[in-house]
Amino acid sequence: MYEVELKVEADHERVRAALEDAGAGPVDHVRQVDTYYDAPHREFAETDEALRLREETDLDAGETTTKLTYKGPLVEAASKTREEHETAVADGDAAAGIFDGLGFAPAATVEKERERFALEGYTITLDSVEGVGDFVEVDREAPESEIEEVREGAQSLLRDLGFDPDEQIRTSYLGLLLGDVQ
Repeated sequence: MYEVELKVEADHERVRAALEDAGAGPVDHVRQVDTYYDAPHREFAETDEALRLREETDLDAGETTTKLTYKGPLVEAASKTREEHETAVADGDAAAGIFDGLGFAPAATVEKERERFALEGYTITLDSVEGVGDFVEVDREAPESEIEEVREGAQSLLRDLGFDPDEQIRTSYLGLLLGDVQ
């Protein structure tokens, strides 16, 4: 499965108003702490891959979960689309210990607060990323055969929210934090 994502810098108050006008439904409000790892056998920065351990706290319910994610390289120039595999982890500290034992080293940590909304089959996320800024993401999962259609829908939704899809940022939050801007 592929994650098709468009991301732009955004004023969250303006986006909230546009989402309300469009009838978007709130999904959740979370805090995420993402620890990215370097591999001992290849340079993820060079291969455009990522291995991440994410601790997510639901700010309304107070519950915390941990997920392990692999992100493959970007597959097209028109969006931030990449293959993604993710699974829940019962014990984040044990997972970090496994990575350490195998020679994977923490590379950086990205901390953000996210408000997620649902609209027209897409997730619209308002992100406040520590040390980086405020953004809006429009994303949806798709099989490879539907990437173009899903991307075009995300572009249309961004336009409806008052943004120019041509101003998207394809660099990850990790890349932005580390100063690797595309």
